[in-house]
Amino acid sequence: MSVRLTILTDPRSAGARRELPLTPGLTILRAAHDAGIDVTATCGGRGRCTSCRVKFVAGAVPPPTIGDEVQLGDEQVREGYRLACQCAPTEAVTVQLAPPLEEAAFQILGAGAGVAGRVSIASGVDKQLVKVALPREEHHQTSDVEELAVAVGMTPADVAPGVLAGLPAALREDPAGVTVTTFAGRILAVERGDTTSMRFGLAIDVGTTTVVTTLLELSSGEQLASVSSLNPQSVFGGDLMSRIAFAQFNPANLRKLHTRIVGLLNQQIAEVCRASGVLSKWIYKVVVVGNTCMHHVLLGIDPSHVGLAPYAPVMRHALTLPARDLFLKVAPEARVCLLPIVAGFVGADAVAVALATRIYEGDTRRIAVDIGTNGEVLLGSAARLWACSAPAGPAFEGGQIRHGMRGAAGAIDRVTVDDDVRVHTIGETDALGICGSGLLDLVAGLLDADVVDWTGLIQVETRDALPPKLRERVVLRGEERQVIVLRAGEAGAPREIVLTQDDVRQVQLAKGAIASGIAMLQHVAGVPDAQVGELMLAGGFGNYLSIGSAVRIGLIPDLPRERIRYVGNAASLGAQLSLLSEAERALADDVARRIEHVSLAAHPDFEQIFVDCMNFPR
Repeated sequence: MSVRLTILTDPRSAGARRELPLTPGLTILRAAHDAGIDVTATCGGRGRCTSCRVKFVAGAVPPPTIGDEVQLGDEQVREGYRLACQCAPTEAVTVQLAPPLEEAAFQILGAGAGVAGRVSIASGVDKQLVKVALPREEHHQTSDVEELAVAVGMTPADVAPGVLAGLPAALREDPAGVTVTTFAGRILAVERGDTTSMRFGLAIDVGTTTVVTTLLELSSGEQLASVSSLNPQSVFGGDLMSRIAFAQFNPANLRKLHTRIVGLLNQQIAEVCRASGVLSKWIYKVVVVGNTCMHHVLLGIDPSHVGLAPYAPVMRHALTLPARDLFLKVAPEARVCLLPIVAGFVGADAVAVALATRIYEGDTRRIAVDIGTNGEVLLGSAARLWACSAPAGPAFEGGQIRHGMRGAAGAIDRVTVDDDVRVHTIGETDALGICGSGLLDLVAGLLDADVVDWTGLIQVETRDALPPKLRERVVLRGEERQVIVLRAGEAGAPREIVLTQDDVRQVQLAKGAIASGIAMLQHVAGVPDAQVGELMLAGGFGNYLSIGSAVRIGLIPDLPRERIRYVGNAASLGAQLSLLSEAERALADDVARRIEHVSLAAHPDFEQIFVDCMNFPR
């Protein structure tokens, strides 16, 4: 016996209303997802964040669960908010989804300035204008494809099957000849007339949180357009393990993840083509990088065993396949090249970072840290390379933080703590929440002000020693320790924004993961801080954080500032290098083989290193 569930998806639109049957015992989140309604669940529906919260506007409000109490707090619970993943109504109700932020407002690190000039360009995609001698006599036993192969010095077996359907018309419609496109010994396209100047490719970085697609001209390396978007799979889980759990042994869920990413990539392809005026049929090569889970899901491969010990990927080798196999809307026979994977959670994106930073060159031992939901750390030089996975989780993206949000308009992105708490917001608009960079600044400032101690405890007991304005922000509500970042009305905040004790613990877990990954590689390689020649910060979050705050909380080693630098979206840059240069793509195979994977959890010293990294520097 089902009951009626009404979901209001947008309070501004009268038509944004869906009525669904709800089977008793089924959560609102599950019902919404089954009906194709996007309700974001950053934690994967485990009651560990607030992203799926709904407000009851009609019907009986169910009693709060422990998840509601912990994540939402007393005030939101009293206002009728509940977590959709925890709530299974037994009678007809109407709920309002938490309003989503406009994606255009998100601050996502794009592809960077490009790689033209860094490599000798030789993409492998060649175009030539040829005149094909058509069959003239019946007794002449030949065919269109045979004559085409003779004209370009290849064999009929070298013609991709997708070329055949349009071949007769192309050969006969323009007396000037046809343009033949080849790559890696295959004929990918035959176009009437002279299109030899039209050679384009895509570099795609599929991240856990964001996806960046960049269009390049393959002759010059010029970057023509780039687009960045949030990964739509985040609806089903903000981190890799949540997404793996969602897909685990359920082909229908795997298909949902697969179709979401393919759909987004086609949207991005249409957008970069529109922005540049390039026809999608002139895109002949695509290079894709991403972590192992994203790689498998894009290919429609079940990632279940990547999430189970011993965390083995289904495949690690580089792969090249036609775009039609992935339903990408470029030239049907365009080649999609996926770079190799290192190990279970160290994917092709880490290999791309190595290419972009040239960490494998020279005698200086350097560290590259791609800070993100699925962080990765590389350490090495020409002599030897190590890598490990350092999954920070979604805290630095605002996930599992009481008033956390992604870097969007209205997010507190910079904080100063002196005699009071002072904030800056993205776009200098009214404060709506706090994003990762602001969170780091806030915790660093509270450490310096002795509001938070080295163990991460908010020091309510000693607040009387603080300056008056700061003292009033340190409170104990029930048994929960909080710092009031903004009161309602301050900096335009429509509601109070607080940092809770649990928020501090989430920061400690996230920074502990990254810091312990760095420390573990240094330990294994025998490279103390004094011997680290350079620390490179990569990735979306890594390029927005304050280096001073990162050092203060112990996220990265306390090196001289001149030895720490931002390197942009290094994974995307590595993909661009492989797109423009077949030598770079071949080098990726060599680099991947050279990287020694360090399994943190399996190392006997890791537990103590992680515990030490959880604490803040004294």
